[in-house]
Amino acid sequence: MLPSVDTVDELDEIIRDEALLRPAVQDLCLQLGLGKIRVLRFEEGSLPVYEVGDSLVLKLYPGFESAEAIREARVLSHLEGRLPVPTPRVHAADLYKHNWRYLLMSRLPGEGLGRTWPRIPPADRDRLVTEAAELLAALHAMDPAPLTDVVGPADWSRFVAARRANALDHHRSTGLPQPWLEQIPDFLRSVPLAPSPRGVLLHTEFIREHLIVDPADGWRLTGLFDFEPVMIGDPAYDLAGAALFLTRADPRQLGRFYAAYGRAPHPPRELLAYALLHVYSDLVWNLRELPAPPRPHLEDLAEAWFGTVG
Repeated sequence: MLPSVDTVDELDEIIRDEALLRPAVQDLCLQLGLGKIRVLRFEEGSLPVYEVGDSLVLKLYPGFESAEAIREARVLSHLEGRLPVPTPRVHAADLYKHNWRYLLMSRLPGEGLGRTWPRIPPADRDRLVTEAAELLAALHAMDPAPLTDVVGPADWSRFVAARRANALDHHRSTGLPQPWLEQIPDFLRSVPLAPSPRGVLLHTEFIREHLIVDPADGWRLTGLFDFEPVMIGDPAYDLAGAALFLTRADPRQLGRFYAAYGRAPHPPRELLAYALLHVYSDLVWNLRELPAPPRPHLEDLAEAWFGTVG
């Protein structure tokens, strides 16, 4: 069925080969006692994920991401029923073949917020931003101690230092133009990022694409998923992502988000620093999708993307 996969490049090849993946998924469904059930591949995601019947989701992980598979299953089990909105419920999680692992979980009702946002009425968008902020605040309020054996990093300051050291190479690899690249070292040196007094459970990708809403229920928030890359660290790391990918550099919406989250707005320069240090940071995409600053300077970018009103 599935061959052993040891690198990201090998995984990229496998992900594109549906003729190879689908028989393995069907075989796994039989092993799980689901019979010859309908399976449908989700388009999004860096890993193979399938809709199984009407109520289940099956996610596959190659051997080199076994830690991520174990982490996501543990975190989902820990979170079940403890947040304001549902998270996927774990039905089964184990080793498959050739070191591949799987996670069978419940499917959340509704549609992805990323796809539905353009057709949501403005008043409902405002309410959803409020609900999302309350959800993130609830996640951050949870005690992460029971998960420290599978969720890291063990030392947040060391993680941040490593990201600082790699920042220029990271953004160069994304194709960021030189005028922006040359500003990054001095900007990061100017933002100290003091250690967080309390590490919290970070989703790390708190974006519209990972939030579910139900159009039939007045556009209510009905779920949050994708806990594979969770971490424990400074809440500002999540707030930076939410500002870029949920409120999308809208200062009014970001102000609403902070009010519902329950804290004063974070300094824009610190949020931009965390945005630059994020593991999945892609400033090229951000510059293409978000409002441009008045000048091509990181200082202006911080205010344009992370400033608030109201």
